[in-house]
This record gives sequence, C-alpha cells and structure tokens, in this order.
Amino acid sequence: MSERKPYPSDLSDARWLIEPTLTAWRKVRLDRRPTGQPAKVDLRDVFNSILFVNRTGIPWKYVPHDFPNHGSRLSGRFGVFAPV
Repeated sequence: MSERKPYPSDLSDARWLIEPTLTAWRKVRLDRRPTGQPAKVDLRDVFNSILFVNRTGIPWKYVPHDFPNHGSRLSGRFGVFAPV
C-alpha cells in the first residue's frame, strides 16, 4: 500500500481478504500483455479508490491525487467483478 493518510472508505488490513483474487486476476492480465511490462499501480490503491468513489459519489476525475489516476481505475478494472 502507498504511503498516504488513509481515508475512512479504505479497506482495513483485516478486510483486505480479496487480495489473492485480485493478484491472480492481475497476473493473468499481465501474462497476456504484449509488452510484458509490470503493473505501475498498487491493486489496493485502485480498490480503495473505487471504494472512495462509491462512498462519496464524486466523479472519477475528481478523486484526490494521492490515488492512482482515473485511467488506471477505469481500464477494465471492473472485469474482476463480472459473474463467472
């Protein structure tokens, strides 16, 4: 997790149980990536930014700068929540 002051909407360490699922999903996506470049953003920061928007109702482009930029959050991130 990045070094920033947590927001009330952030997941606690005890609730960060989704991490193995997100890490496996990210690995599959990176393995298909033609460039082979590693990911540039922390999954927990991406997930916390999604929770922040959900909790506050603000538009994506108004999310505070200490979260990953809105392009990082919107580029296919919701595929992990699609029904299997």
